[in-house]
Amino acid sequence: MNLLIPPNFRTHFAELFRQAANAITTVDPTLRIELARTKQAIHGDYSCNLAMQLAKTLHKNPREIAQSLVDHLPDSPYIEKTEVAGAGFINIFLKNAAKQHYLTFVLRSKDMFGTSNVGGGKRIQVEFVSANPTGPLHVGHGRGAAIGASLSNILTAAGYAVSREFYVNDAGRQMDILTLSTWLRYLDLNSIEIPFPSNAYQGDYVKVMAGLIHQAHGQRYVHQPESLLQDLPIATNGETDDTDERLDQLIANAKKILGQDYAYIHNFVLTEQLGDCRNDLMEFGVEFDTWFSEQSLFDNGLVAHTIQLLDKKHFLYQQDGATWFRSTRFGDEKDRVVQRENGQFTYFASDIAYHLNKFERGFDLVINIWGADHHGYIPRVKGALQALGLDPARLEIALVQFAVLYRNGKKASMSTRAGEFVTLRELRQEVGKDAARFFYVMRKSDQHLDFDLDLATSQSNENPVYYVQYAHARVCSVLSQWEGDRADLVDAGMAALTTAAELALLQKIIDYPDVIEIAAKELSPHLIAFYLRELASEFHSYYNSTRFLVPDTSIQHARLALIASIQQILSNGLRLLGVNAPDKM
Repeated sequence: MNLLIPPNFRTHFAELFRQAANAITTVDPTLRIELARTKQAIHGDYSCNLAMQLAKTLHKNPREIAQSLVDHLPDSPYIEKTEVAGAGFINIFLKNAAKQHYLTFVLRSKDMFGTSNVGGGKRIQVEFVSANPTGPLHVGHGRGAAIGASLSNILTAAGYAVSREFYVNDAGRQMDILTLSTWLRYLDLNSIEIPFPSNAYQGDYVKVMAGLIHQAHGQRYVHQPESLLQDLPIATNGETDDTDERLDQLIANAKKILGQDYAYIHNFVLTEQLGDCRNDLMEFGVEFDTWFSEQSLFDNGLVAHTIQLLDKKHFLYQQDGATWFRSTRFGDEKDRVVQRENGQFTYFASDIAYHLNKFERGFDLVINIWGADHHGYIPRVKGALQALGLDPARLEIALVQFAVLYRNGKKASMSTRAGEFVTLRELRQEVGKDAARFFYVMRKSDQHLDFDLDLATSQSNENPVYYVQYAHARVCSVLSQWEGDRADLVDAGMAALTTAAELALLQKIIDYPDVIEIAAKELSPHLIAFYLRELASEFHSYYNSTRFLVPDTSIQHARLALIASIQQILSNGLRLLGVNAPDKM
C-alpha cells in the first residue's frame, strides 16, 4: 500500500467531518470537531460526536444527522468503514494497511516523531521553581522543577515558542533573615556569642557560608553584641523571645551596624545560594532561559509605576496608613495591601509588576507553576491583571501538590527554616536523576504524591521508570543481535503485522502525537508518563510471546520495524520527561 500517511489521523479525520458537515449545513469555522479514541476495538479506532453537536442547530435526531454525515464523508484511503452507534456517535475503523504503513512515517521522522505545529509558534513563558534562594532545594521544589521542565519540553514539541524562567526573590524579608543568620554564625566563629533565634535559618549550609566569609575576610565584619541587641522587644505574657518583631529588629540593627558591609554579606549569601540552586537544577536536567531578579523591578521603578497605574484606574484606596488594592472586585476574599504604612511595597505589589512585565515582553500566554498552597493567590493576581487592562485568561496557573518523601515507611520533614529537610540533591544521589524525574510526573500535578524510595530504587516491573527503560533496552538488544542496517526497515513491507497484539501496538504508536497535543493543551506531563508505561507494557507482552529473528525475511523485517518504532517513541517520550533511554540495562 503506497500511501502518504498523515502525521495525525485524528486531525485528518476531523477535517473530513468538517467537509461533510458543510455539505449539509453551514458550520461555524470555529467549531471544534472532536475525535476520541475508542476504548474497545469492536467499536473501531476513533469516535466522533459531531452529530450531537449539530443536533440543536439542525433540530434533527442525532442518529439521522450522523447517517447524513457518513453519507457526505469524502472518500479516504485510510478508512475501512464507518458505523453510526448509540445516540449518534460515528465510529471509524482504520484500514490495517494504513496502520502498518504508519511505521514508515515513524522511522523516517526519527527524533522528530510526535512533534507538530499545533502551537503555531505562539510565544509562551513558563515560570517554575522560583524558590526563595535561602537554602538548598528540597524534594518539594523538585516536583515543580520536573513538571515545569517536562511541560516546557512538551509545549516546544507541540510547536510553541517556549521561554523558561526562574523568578529570583532577592528583594524580600527572607533574604534579610538569611543574611542575619549567616552574620550571626560568622560572629560565633569569632567568639562573639549571641543567642541564635529559633526562627532564623538553622541549616548547616548557613554555617558553611559563615565559614567562607571568615576565611576570606577574617574579623572585618566583627561587631560587639551590645548595639545589635538594642531596642529589642521584650517578651510578655509567656511569649517566646523569638517573635517576628524581634527578628525584624535584629535585622534593622544589623543593617545599621554593618552599613555598606551589610550589602556585601547579603549579596554573598544570595550569590552562594543562587549558584547552588543553578548547579542543582542543571544536574537535575533543568535549565532556564531567564533568571529574573525581583530586585530589578524596584531598581527600574516598575513597582512604583505599576502602583501608579492602578491608582489612576481607581483600584487603590488608603486605609490605616496603608495602600490597598480592591481585589474583592475580582473574586478575592478580601482586599490586599500593596504598600505598607512605612512606605514599603508588599510582595504582592512586586508580583503585580512582575506579571505586567511578562506581558510587556510580548508573551502571548504566561504559565505559572505554583505550589498548591498558592491557590488563594490566583484571584488577586488575575484581578490585578484585569485591573491593568490585560486579559486574565492569558495567565494560566498549574498548581503542584508537594511530593512527600517516605524512607523506611517514615515521612521526612522538609522545613528549610528548621534545617531539617531532605534536599533534591540527596534524593538524586539515592534514587538517581531518571527515577526522580519520572516519579515526579507520574501523577497529575494537583494530585498528592507519595514518593516511595524503595520502589524507585528497585529493578522490577513495579518500578515504572525501570519498566519503561527496560523496554527500550530490550529493543536495542534485539536490533543489536540482528546486526542489520536500520535504514532497511524504513521501507520494509509491513503486511505481516496482522495479529491482535501487533495491531494494538500499531494503534498505540499512532496515538503518540495525540498524547503530546493533549498533554500540551491540558498542561499535563503525566499523560506522557502514562502513555509510556502503557506502551512498555504492551511491548513486554509482545516481546515475551514473539520471535523476531525468524527465517522469513518479510516477517522479520516487519516485526523489527514495529519494535524499532516503539524504541524511537520510548526515546522521544523519555526525552520530553528529562529521562535517559539506555541501550543496555
